[in-house]
Amino acid sequence: MQTLSFDVSGMTCGGCTGSVQRALGKIDGISHADVTLRPGVAIVVVDPARVTSAQIESAIGKLGYGVKLRAG
Repeated sequence: MQTLSFDVSGMTCGGCTGSVQRALGKIDGISHADVTLRPGVAIVVVDPARVTSAQIESAIGKLGYGVKLRAG
């Protein structure tokens, strides 16, 4: 398992974080996701053999939020 952190911009309320959390929960290969409104971060525990950071960025981006993988 691997932990990835993403900066997520454009979220304004708890509903936004819930939407991102639900979208991440539907992706095969993600075992846990924690999304916080402030500072706008998604921390995701993934099986790197089953899901890529690009797939995660795409899923969040489709919701209309800006997203970028944090370095490190």
